[in-house]
Amino acid sequence: MATDAHTAAGRGTVRRLAGSLHRRPRLRLALLLSAPMLWLAVLYLGSLAVLFASAFWTTNSFTSQVERVWTTDNFHELFTTPVFREVVLRSVGVALAVTALCAVLAFPVAFYTARVASPRWRPLLVVAILTPLWASYLVKVYAWRLILSQGGLADWLLAPFGLSGPGFGLPATVLTLTYLWLPYMILPIHTALAQLPASLLDASADLGARAGRTLRSVVLPMVLPSVAAGSVFTFSLSLGDYITVQIVGGKTQLIGNLVYSNIELNLPMAAALGTVPVVVIVLYLLAVRRTGALNSL
Repeated sequence: MATDAHTAAGRGTVRRLAGSLHRRPRLRLALLLSAPMLWLAVLYLGSLAVLFASAFWTTNSFTSQVERVWTTDNFHELFTTPVFREVVLRSVGVALAVTALCAVLAFPVAFYTARVASPRWRPLLVVAILTPLWASYLVKVYAWRLILSQGGLADWLLAPFGLSGPGFGLPATVLTLTYLWLPYMILPIHTALAQLPASLLDASADLGARAGRTLRSVVLPMVLPSVAAGSVFTFSLSLGDYITVQIVGGKTQLIGNLVYSNIELNLPMAAALGTVPVVVIVLYLLAVRRTGALNSL
């Protein structure tokens, strides 16, 4: 009897708690989000805070041990050393070049899949666009290494024209990164074009606008936020990449390579270098926010 009474009391408590949560949707939402928000705050934002703090530490030149002495020497060296400045500018330039190439290549592909292809084939085309994302990152990069190597597929295709492939270096890095992140640009543009009302295109044609004018005045302004949304992925992923450039970049170095090479030798300098992509990406997000791109993510 005592056990039954205890069980009934427990069930009553659960019912009262469930009823209280049902009457308070905001409290229920807060409890549901508390675990992921705690995970974000402690592990993600906390790690960024530690990264930023360690960038102001120093390394003992004799023992190579990290000393928690507050100094700005790492950032001073970062901005005054020509090698560091060159690598930072090169990394940002590669990210911008990959983003621009992805936008140029993604628009015609997305336009075909969203507006030209028959509705029956559109889902299959979207699956085909997503298929490269299912393959291993390293497999795709090493495949491009074989393509771009001396005597590889690129040389074989260009040989009849008296040309040769780009080989390993900065162009190969940009080309490989463009292939890797292109689906992230195609998908938001495809979604924007698929949602573009046909009545706008018909109205533009009724007013006498040709295809080029309709593209410039109607389609591009409607798709621009989606292009900016896709650029968030292509820019950030390219800026933080360091494996591709090691495999197909030859002697080219980007920020990620310097961070990797300094982790064991000079951890505070590696942390200072690691803050650069974070700051650049935050500034980039603030810039594209004005286009409404973040609403398209």
